[in-house]
Amino acid sequence: MTTATSVARRPSATPTTARTPPPASMAMLPSLTGLRWAAALLVFGLHVRNFGYFAGTGGDIMTWAFDAGATGVSFFFVLSGFVLMWSARPNDRAPAFWRRRIARVYPVHLATAAIALALAYTLDHREMPTAHQALANVLLVHSWWRPWWQTLDPVSWSLACEAFFYALFPLLALLLRRLDVRGAAAVALASVLAVPALGWADAHHWLGQTVNSFPAARLPEFVLGAAVARLVLLGRWRGPGLEASLALAVIGYFFVPQVTPGYPATACTIVGFALLIPAAAVADLRGLPSLWRHRRLVRLGELSFAFYMVHLLVLQAGTRLLGASPRYGVLGGMCATTLAFTVSLVLSWVLYEGVERPARQLLLRRRRSSGTRPKPPAARSKSVPAASDSSARARLSGRPDPPVGGGPGRPAPPAIRAPYRRCSPIGGRPGLSEGWSRSVPALPGAGA
Repeated sequence: MTTATSVARRPSATPTTARTPPPASMAMLPSLTGLRWAAALLVFGLHVRNFGYFAGTGGDIMTWAFDAGATGVSFFFVLSGFVLMWSARPNDRAPAFWRRRIARVYPVHLATAAIALALAYTLDHREMPTAHQALANVLLVHSWWRPWWQTLDPVSWSLACEAFFYALFPLLALLLRRLDVRGAAAVALASVLAVPALGWADAHHWLGQTVNSFPAARLPEFVLGAAVARLVLLGRWRGPGLEASLALAVIGYFFVPQVTPGYPATACTIVGFALLIPAAAVADLRGLPSLWRHRRLVRLGELSFAFYMVHLLVLQAGTRLLGASPRYGVLGGMCATTLAFTVSLVLSWVLYEGVERPARQLLLRRRRSSGTRPKPPAARSKSVPAASDSSARARLSGRPDPPVGGGPGRPAPPAIRAPYRRCSPIGGRPGLSEGWSRSVPALPGAGA
């Protein structure tokens, strides 16, 4: 088992007059999908602890294991930046990107907002949102105003942060593509340093309000993920292997109780998460062993967005049956937790299969059916193209670069194949063997 994910240095590019675009389909990164489920489970455990299902020893164990569960939010933000940069289409337009993001996250958001509104009418302890609060939640701008940050579905505050990231991503991707290795590394370093700086300012109340749910304050985590993805795309990522990165993330996770609660805790795990995500990606690209690539974990990762969005509503509805902070013993608490987990998982499957996938396919199919026919490909230049991000992916997978055609007396090949190792379909389900650029998973991007 390797302990390093260093990527071999690329040879210098040959001067050219034409450049081959990256391949249309990207390598799957199933380990990142599995990690999404682990992060969503941390958030679930934190909320179970907060609802007081356990007393005594059980409560102490839940506090020890999940007191830092809110850092799952930070993981989602870093992962979101990484995945979007990794899967970014070279000539994509901002409206097309935003349309795909809306089709991916909005159906489940609207469904859970409707469920939350129904609970507000039926549960005595739930405060009814005003029309302005409900509208702000539907438009995903409620997290900008602290008194409204937990309107309707409380966990949707981080989805408002994601909406802000999506709005900026086309510009961010354009800037990062213009940076070389040193520039991308400088952006990543600046993003890492910004997190403890903001945490220190938040802990000392310099900003006038807590920034834990403020979208602009969470932007460095997203930018960090995108910058790290750029380094991987350039073939110049240097970092520990998957096991060592996971160990660093776990150490930071259990260090969280030693700092001020809230945003400052993000500084404890930001480095570990920034190492873990690219390490898992490189493990997939190289075919190295990865627990997170297991078929069941990947399937649970696909459900993680819907699970995240619905689980807190299930816990709130459960107070009618179990009461507020029932504080059972270990056995009773485990039974209540199992019941809440099972209901949340079943509802997440219903949302994923009945809302998320069909609505996304419907929205994107309508757009494709109304669009114009694609233009025929331009004639291929006979000059040798410069090395591109696809060369880095070839070296990550351990395979030589494909012929890029042309040259005096040598005809160009009929097609340029993706030079990386494609993962096999997971579980035999259709559609899962497609690249991330064709169907980028929704990031739970949510927290406590």
